[in-house]
Amino acid sequence: MKKKFRRIRTRRLNRSLGGDIFNIVIITIFGIFMVLPLIYAIMQAFKPLDEIYMFPPRFYVVNPTLDNFTDLFLLMAQSWVPFTRYIFNTLFITAAGTLGHVVIASMAAFVLEKHKFPGSKAFFTMVVTSLMFSGAVTAIPNYLTMARLGFLDSYLALIIPAFGYSLGLFLMKQFMVTIPDSLLESARMDGAGEFRTFWKIAMPCVKPGWLTLIIFCFQSLWGQTGSTFIYSEELKTLPYALNQILLGGFARAGAGAAAILLIMIVPIVLFMATESSVIQTMATSGIKE
Repeated sequence: MKKKFRRIRTRRLNRSLGGDIFNIVIITIFGIFMVLPLIYAIMQAFKPLDEIYMFPPRFYVVNPTLDNFTDLFLLMAQSWVPFTRYIFNTLFITAAGTLGHVVIASMAAFVLEKHKFPGSKAFFTMVVTSLMFSGAVTAIPNYLTMARLGFLDSYLALIIPAFGYSLGLFLMKQFMVTIPDSLLESARMDGAGEFRTFWKIAMPCVKPGWLTLIIFCFQSLWGQTGSTFIYSEELKTLPYALNQILLGGFARAGAGAAAILLIMIVPIVLFMATESSVIQTMATSGIKE
């Protein structure tokens, strides 16, 4: 009892109130610095034109207005393709690409980590090496591949490449390492098939991995204009349509600011909705041997 009391007392004496305050101040400063671009985008969306072009520029808005959003919706209504079509295209491409990527990357990572077949290490080395190449480097090979497969000017030109993002496979492979082999063997001894073991045992254990992967993949696909692969106006995405508004000159600066906010808000809402789940499952998921 004395040892326990002495240990607790030592911990309390080692805590520094000044150090805690310093950490809080530093974290607060960095947090404010990181959130400033988002706040500025929100301010810009509600500024009238005279405040947008004010020099020197002003960070905050003095006379907030909703005219920018009204102008944006009027421009949307004037499009010869219904604007709901752009929204549907973006939602369909983003949902299909994200779902397919998460499932394929998880299944491939499960096989690579839990089924040691000849050449698995060499294959994973190729995946890690591919992370060094940016999208600009692989743009031409992707275009030639989609052209050879006949996927140009279709949803598949954006969905199929999303299935093969190497980052997702690498991320899920690192999470699959944390699953004990004894847990999977127990499931197999109880009569579970390979797919059921993967879906019912492995996937719940790596929930933080695929939740994080959903955020990354959704954000990447949501911002795709698709203008390189898609030429038909009725198949183009919402970011493409909003970017056309941004190219309208000075008179559309307010509507452009509102469009930027609309593009940003959906990934932010998705992240806020899944953040608590990611943090919670990071701390509680899996079983340690």
